[in-house]
Amino acid sequence: MNLGQWIGLIAIVLSLYILWQIREVLLLMFAAVVLATTLNRLAKRFQRSGMTRGFAVLLSVAIFFAGIAGFFWLIVPPFAQQFQELTYRVPQGFERFNNWLDALRTRIPNQLVPYVPDINSLIQQAQPIINRALGNSFAFVSGSLEVLLKVLLVLVLTGMILADPIAYRKVFVRLFPSFYRRRVEGILNQCEVSLEGWITGAFIAMSVVALMSVVGLSVLGVKAALALGILAGFLNLIPNLGPTLSVVPAMAIALLDNPWKVVAVLILYLIIQQVESNFITPIVMAHQVSLLPAVTLIAQLFFVTFFGFLGLFLALPLTVVAKIWMQEVLIKDVLDQWGNNHQKDTELVIVSEAPISDEFTKVNDPWETESSANDDK
Repeated sequence: MNLGQWIGLIAIVLSLYILWQIREVLLLMFAAVVLATTLNRLAKRFQRSGMTRGFAVLLSVAIFFAGIAGFFWLIVPPFAQQFQELTYRVPQGFERFNNWLDALRTRIPNQLVPYVPDINSLIQQAQPIINRALGNSFAFVSGSLEVLLKVLLVLVLTGMILADPIAYRKVFVRLFPSFYRRRVEGILNQCEVSLEGWITGAFIAMSVVALMSVVGLSVLGVKAALALGILAGFLNLIPNLGPTLSVVPAMAIALLDNPWKVVAVLILYLIIQQVESNFITPIVMAHQVSLLPAVTLIAQLFFVTFFGFLGLFLALPLTVVAKIWMQEVLIKDVLDQWGNNHQKDTELVIVSEAPISDEFTKVNDPWETESSANDDK
């Protein structure tokens, strides 16, 4: 390798190292781009009705913040009330269960008494875990503050991008060589269309899951059915893990009414998850974004390993964008052209050698020379 190649290799390695060090910032920037794309699509719909760009953007942002405020207004008060009730009813349940175990010990043979669990001993064994969790409360508060600052950063970046998206797009395009900028424009258009498709599909699936959860929990008579259904729909944005997380508060609140409702809620959420994963998501996403289920799961594992919870939340849009760039740049522009160039070079060599071989045959073939001499005679 010459000096220029060594300099290029060192520059690539340093660039990758710097990108790795600022990966969290890049992920926050991508979250802002996804949110700006969503609000920009809503603003474009308002513009088609005759609104100006500025008023359409302000209306889109107002709807977004109203949705966030409405989400917390519907979720937080019922949950606070139910979980406050849960904090004093769970110990009562433990005490009742312990009394039932004591009565069971008096009715069973003495040989089986040691096998009956003791609630007090279980609580004592769990005490170190509880103390450790309480000891980490300060870290939880500081982590919450960090999350709040990141959310504010994403919102500020979203507002800046949404104010003039074309200017930021031109800056990104100019990072590429001049001969490739038109190609980058086309790839960015495909990314925008795919992100809009994912947003539409995710919103449809989220709405269906929320509606099914609200109806099912209302039929079972579970308290705060509306809040639990909205939470289930929101957590459905996290594929595979979201439905599992949403069942925990629903089962906890169902425990306040009757123990059999816990089993009924678990069965209900299993049915909803199966309907969502086998029917809703494949049908909706097939028309919006074509991603294989295994690719989705691998992408989740990859992004949650390197980027944490935010990577898990953004795994699908990241996968959609990464798929387009790999398909257009790596496959079409590099690998496919590489094979075509090699084939063209091979054909060029064969064609260029063919006349030389014929001339050599005509000149050096003795039979043809002798026949030509006889013809001349």
